[in-house]
Amino acid sequence: MRKITASLMTAAVLLSGAAFAQDNPRVGGAPMYAEKNIVENAVNSKDHTTLVAAVKAAGLVDTLSGKGPFTVFAPTNAAFEMLPAGTVDTLLKPENKDKLTKVLTCHVVAADAMSSAIGKMIADDGGSHDVKTVGGCVLKAKMDGKKITLTDENGRVAVVTIADVKQSNGVIHVIDHVLLPKM
Repeated sequence: MRKITASLMTAAVLLSGAAFAQDNPRVGGAPMYAEKNIVENAVNSKDHTTLVAAVKAAGLVDTLSGKGPFTVFAPTNAAFEMLPAGTVDTLLKPENKDKLTKVLTCHVVAADAMSSAIGKMIADDGGSHDVKTVGGCVLKAKMDGKKITLTDENGRVAVVTIADVKQSNGVIHVIDHVLLPKM
């Protein structure tokens, strides 16, 4: 009887762990909690320290902690490292706050757009859907197999590597490149 009880308890723990993992996906090694906002979750991701530093430098913490809804295409640290040498350091300087804000807001959409909705818009528009960002950029969303890609106004392509990370004020989609506005 003890073996059965122990086995049932182990199964319950494993199932609750699976539910936790499903309900709270991990990004950058940290669980993302649907009841927390975009900033509260992003600060815990070790893959998004550059993005968090940039959001702070641009003064966007209060905005992205606000009600929303927002869809954030969140570039990883590795994505920022792919930019030409010195780009991030230059953008983080106080005198470049407007440029930094423009770059960051070109990753934000004023909607709660899950990947299924984006995929449907792409299909409905014949394979390419224009995504207007709060920064005034227009991104081209397309499908590459089962992955969503976003092309910025300069032809730079980012792939959504982790989709549908639900937040209390929207959703985050992790991307592998930084999207840049036409400058």
